[in-house]
Amino acid sequence: MKIGGLGLPELLIILAVALLIFGPKQLPKLGAALGKTVRNLRQGMDSEMKEAEEEAAKEEEEQKTAKPRKKKAAKKIEAPQAEEAAEETAEATEKVEA
Repeated sequence: MKIGGLGLPELLIILAVALLIFGPKQLPKLGAALGKTVRNLRQGMDSEMKEAEEEAAKEEEEQKTAKPRKKKAAKKIEAPQAEEAAEETAEATEKVEA
């Protein structure tokens, strides 16, 4: 049996040391406090994960409902380049014909 990478012998040693340090009267209180701490950490992590998922879903929904952008700017940039290429081709054709 392995829990968190620790086997049964390691867990028994840790329990024995805790029993020696805190005594039999304090050990149940310590266990309860440790259990509450672990539960609070898990709840905090779960709430953070839930918030992150909700935010991601909201952003995804906004992207779906957003209007698509028009690509007119790209065409305006390409048009002058095409005109220049056409002029160069016409000049080259005139030179070849002459």
